[in-house]
Amino acid sequence: MTTNALRRLFLGRPLKSSEAEAEKMPMWKALPILSSDALSSVAYGTEQILLELATVGAFAFSFSLPVALAIILLIGTLILSYRQVIEAYPQGGGAYMVAKENLGMTWGRLAGVSLLIDYTLTVAVSISAGVLALTSAYPALAPDVVPIGIIFIWFMVWMNLRGTSESGSVFALPTYLFIFCMLSLVGKGLFDWITGASDINQAVTFPTAIPTGLTWFVLLKAFSSGCSAVTGIEAISNAVPHFRTPSAQNAKRTMVTLGLLLAVIFGGVTVVALAYNIQPDPTGTSTVLSMVAQTAFGRGGMYLLIQLSTMLILILAANTSFNGFPILSSIMAQDKNFPRMFSNRGDRLAFNYGIITLGLLSTGLIIIFQGQTDLLIPLYAIGVFLSFTLSQVGLVLKWYRERNHNWVKKLIINGFGALVTFVVVIIFSITKFTEGAWLVVILTPVLLYVITKISKHYENVAKQLKLDMDQPLVKKETVVIIPVAGIHQVVASTIAYAKTLTPNIAAFYVAFSEEEAKKMEEKWEQWDPGVRLVVFVSRYRTISRPLLEFIDRIDNHYDKNHVITVLLPQFITHKWWHKLLHNQSALRIRSLLLARKDVVVATVPFHLQD
Repeated sequence: MTTNALRRLFLGRPLKSSEAEAEKMPMWKALPILSSDALSSVAYGTEQILLELATVGAFAFSFSLPVALAIILLIGTLILSYRQVIEAYPQGGGAYMVAKENLGMTWGRLAGVSLLIDYTLTVAVSISAGVLALTSAYPALAPDVVPIGIIFIWFMVWMNLRGTSESGSVFALPTYLFIFCMLSLVGKGLFDWITGASDINQAVTFPTAIPTGLTWFVLLKAFSSGCSAVTGIEAISNAVPHFRTPSAQNAKRTMVTLGLLLAVIFGGVTVVALAYNIQPDPTGTSTVLSMVAQTAFGRGGMYLLIQLSTMLILILAANTSFNGFPILSSIMAQDKNFPRMFSNRGDRLAFNYGIITLGLLSTGLIIIFQGQTDLLIPLYAIGVFLSFTLSQVGLVLKWYRERNHNWVKKLIINGFGALVTFVVVIIFSITKFTEGAWLVVILTPVLLYVITKISKHYENVAKQLKLDMDQPLVKKETVVIIPVAGIHQVVASTIAYAKTLTPNIAAFYVAFSEEEAKKMEEKWEQWDPGVRLVVFVSRYRTISRPLLEFIDRIDNHYDKNHVITVLLPQFITHKWWHKLLHNQSALRIRSLLLARKDVVVATVPFHLQD
């Protein structure tokens, strides 16, 4: 089977550029693709709150309600704010585009770096949490969390390389299954609570005073841990152009739908967990959501369905990043803030470089942290909240400068959003710093410096390549040098080609002894191809240094109106493994000469038959 046939079998048939519109997402497909990250976070958001409150005792669990309410209000604020981002920037790019255009390129780069870090961590956290949900139902798999996580990551890579439309169709069903299961769980729990079922072990009350032993610092840590439920909201604003027409309206509707689902499911799970008096497992072998489902439905079919849907949504949450990371990196690449190849689409119109890079980075995190969600969570969400803050501040400046219709209302919404998200960034940085957030705090400016250097490189290249169209082209004479290793068909075809370019041709041969040099001169004179042969005896058995010295001599002999061309004779083997049997000196010489100025290097191929 040929390489192209394997590629088509693995990725599908190549798509034409004109088929890009068909790859765009309707709302029903955009919700599972772009919202699975935010929806999945309800699977561990409540648990993270309870884990922090458990450090002071079970009496503090009632404070999960006000913490969850504060997070729901934050979700509402972000939904309103990002609807305005979509309206103002329907071309996509989200926080990166807003910050770049309103705060300056440096702040735009900071927003972009923050989101790229968050996307990478999202994949690692989601996959790890998905594997944890699987091991909660099947504890025998616990020792294999790392290989299982890696398999899931590269399954996601494969599906996304096949294109947005195909991956969206595959991932839609598990997302809607999870929504159904969560709404059923919340409904069953609320029904038990209202009717006073036997499973209800605790009265759900809203605390009015902070008891002794519970500090504001613990509450803030619980809030920052629970804010994992907010991550992923920005992905919709980044991908607006990938929605079906009218893209902005469809994106805004999807954003509102996501906000409502988040508020109902996250708030509902928190209330039900409190009503059932669920306490987090200190060993980490069983999740809070698993215990809530077991209490509500028993360990029967519905419980297994909830665990299955939770595992799938947690794994598919990574798909939000596999859409967001490549799209954002492609936009940054078009702005010369990222390697240019990230803006290229593959055969299936996917951004292959971004997808594969994200797969490699998240695999590294899974291996380093051994797939432990509790070690990855503290690294999580700082980047996304920093980007939230920058986008909100950027919009505040935009509304103030333009002062168009309803600008005061928009300014107040985004100003409040900027204040709230900035406070969350500070809370995260302080409460999670020693638990691992220091790594993100240090890594962010380092990556900002790197992409700034990338941008400066592209600017420098553009400056040097700029052409003055009024300046006439200078015609130059060619001098050809042909490095030869003997007399054979490849050398003969190279000399024949060189004679079509110029009469100024010299063959260059490096001998390792005087006898070898004399034999080569005699054979050349006998053959007489009509080209002068220059022989150099190398006492240190090197080819490159004598060739460079000869090129320098030729360069000094001619004036600036001459250009040196080195033609490399090279035979091409029929099978790949045949290459291993030859020394590939032409490739080494080519790599060396390309680093020199004003030397043209070309290869004259001679294909061997099988």
